[in-house]
Amino acid sequence: MIQLSGIRRVFHVGDEEVHALRGVDLSISAGEYLSIMGPSGSGKSSLLNVLGLLDRPNGGRYTLDGRDVTGLSDDELAQVRREKIGFVFQFFHLIPRLTAAQNIELPMVLAGTPPEERQRRLAILLADYGLENRARHRPDQLSGGQCQRVAIARAMSMGPGVILADEPTGNLDRHTGQEVMALLEALHAAGGTLVVVTHDTELGARAKRRLRMVDGALVSDDRT
Repeated sequence: MIQLSGIRRVFHVGDEEVHALRGVDLSISAGEYLSIMGPSGSGKSSLLNVLGLLDRPNGGRYTLDGRDVTGLSDDELAQVRREKIGFVFQFFHLIPRLTAAQNIELPMVLAGTPPEERQRRLAILLADYGLENRARHRPDQLSGGQCQRVAIARAMSMGPGVILADEPTGNLDRHTGQEVMALLEALHAAGGTLVVVTHDTELGARAKRRLRMVDGALVSDDRT
């Protein structure tokens, strides 16, 4: 499903070159559940951003579902993201002026989904994530756990095959974080591919496959 070959990402900070990714090779099969761990600055988020087509590598090749996506235009990348990838972030990234329902519906609006189909999917997502009574609330009227549920529902609104989660429990208390992980793991159990970036070794150990990064390189790949 996902194949990275020799992926490099270099940032320029003043006169200095920062090598965030150093020739990363990685294969991920459909339906896998893996975590990416490592110290701060190890390249975890850079790798996730490349996987999610939010950032372009400086070298190497990225194949997604048999298609080379490395050289796609910005519009083509946006279409692939909408159709195939859902994102869950530590700080939710909800739009403050929109209600929970409007945040969930937004990807469908951007994709041109017909209104009737949007409302059908929205009703299902609100029910699935226990948000029916919070549909008209804005993010500042929701708890952290409710905001993350909205974010997960939004990520699933286009029915993606891949869910990428960047420190999904990092802004939550332990109990709420466990609930959020249960929701994400339920998506994996239903057949989705789940990739979780975390610095929390206990959280990372829940995955069936565990990658560790140091200085922009993959240094271990363990499977249960």
